[in-house]
Amino acid sequence: MTELARQIRGGDLRRLARAMTAVENRTEEGAAILAELGALAGQARVAGITGPPGAGKSTLIDALARHLRRQSKTVAILAIDPSSRITGGAILGDRIRMQRHSGDAGVFIRSVATRGNSGGVAGATAELVRLLDGAGRDAVLVETVGVGQDETEIAGLVPVTVVVLAPGMGDEVQTLKAGIMEIADVFAVNKSDLPGADRVAAEVRGMLDLGTGGDRAMRPAVVRTVASEDRGIGELWEAMEKAWAGGRRRPAPTGD
Repeated sequence: MTELARQIRGGDLRRLARAMTAVENRTEEGAAILAELGALAGQARVAGITGPPGAGKSTLIDALARHLRRQSKTVAILAIDPSSRITGGAILGDRIRMQRHSGDAGVFIRSVATRGNSGGVAGATAELVRLLDGAGRDAVLVETVGVGQDETEIAGLVPVTVVVLAPGMGDEVQTLKAGIMEIADVFAVNKSDLPGADRVAAEVRGMLDLGTGGDRAMRPAVVRTVASEDRGIGELWEAMEKAWAGGRRRPAPTGD
């Protein structure tokens, strides 16, 4: 193992950040470190967190990080942000919401710009996830840009996808039916302290029953959370663990 790889595996966050920049920019140095650390990947719990704008994805990831840190697990958060029209870089909105972890070496947060890539993810997402996995993080959480019907690429890049919904979004569940509703391994109905949470959870379960023919073994878990108060976070992580262990087969699309 090279000295650089050893330092990154040992928890050197500055060198990890530089390696990620090299990988994202597709340099020779990035390719070399990715090849070395990528060979060690496969041990981390990797998940994508997606859903429409306003559902509380960043707050939910922040709560999941706290939950994992209480178990002495190390966490990497890859926040995919829209590209700034001025600089071309990430807008950093999601990273700002997670500043409480800034002094914790056990939580590594990196914002990545989409750079015009469609689908709610950045072009180098798969490579960056593999690098973070190979760097020895216990969990790698990828937050997509706020998405709608067609931004489903994250499901092809990670083993478990969590779709975050929230009450008060009008007919959002119906709007999402033909898109990201079908890629979920777990649903999180966040902000469940608000009116309408019961209806959202019921609608999700009803739509899932249509897609699975009522087969509960095929139906993704639907977990209610209040991320701002750490409520339901343990249950959500447990559902994610079951999804990793079970390798649940996603149901076929159900229509429009």
